[in-house]
Amino acid sequence: MAGLLALARISGLLVATLVLVWALSFRTTFLHPISTTTAAAVGGATSQLDHLYSVLHPLLMVIGFILLSGEAMLAHRWLSGCSRGTRKWMHLSLQGAALGFGLFGIWAKFKGKDGILANFYSLHSWMGLLCVALFAAQWVVGFLIFWHRGKGRRTRVALLPWHVFAGLYTYGLAVATAETGLLEKLTFLHIKRGVPRRSLESALVNVLGLALVVLCGLVVLAAVSPKQRSNKDGSIATKKAGCCYSPEDYEVCAILR
Repeated sequence: MAGLLALARISGLLVATLVLVWALSFRTTFLHPISTTTAAAVGGATSQLDHLYSVLHPLLMVIGFILLSGEAMLAHRWLSGCSRGTRKWMHLSLQGAALGFGLFGIWAKFKGKDGILANFYSLHSWMGLLCVALFAAQWVVGFLIFWHRGKGRRTRVALLPWHVFAGLYTYGLAVATAETGLLEKLTFLHIKRGVPRRSLESALVNVLGLALVVLCGLVVLAAVSPKQRSNKDGSIATKKAGCCYSPEDYEVCAILR
């Protein structure tokens, strides 16, 4: 499990590095100002603030939303030595931070010069709003049911597998939405900006897309892999259906039985 978590972290670091290099080296006009001639060629003068919003969107959605939500999903794994309350608090906090970054990322996109309606036309935009809406609903339900404990134990036991499924589904949807955004942006760069199809930027975006796919697979695999625990004799015991290590695992075991 430790090796799987390490691979997921390395993949996340690679994704963060790639999206930062892409945003800060190829697309930002506040680092590389666009001349008046170039601005006219792409449809008129473009303000520095509009380009700042354009750059903030992929940074917030990939690093803030996807990477943080992935870390939140694995909080119960990399904090296995902590108390259950600590793991739940970290999971809830990271998911809440990811939701905040996601909402800010959408706001940054809609805050651009074209407004909300002009940016809400593509499959990417529709999938993005659906993903963030599902994520918000998932966070609220998780807070009310599993953190606030407003419902009884039977309700939590019944909802836990659906909570896990919704979390994995929303995370996969977020990665799929990012892939459509990369394809949409790369198509725009080819057609409107004249970026060559076999340029360094095109290759970087393709590698970023592949890195997101690998990251998604590693995070999901680590999240669904059986938990392991060391016995007193040093051997490793794998948690299976019908087997509970401690009283705090009874809810999960009740589902598995």
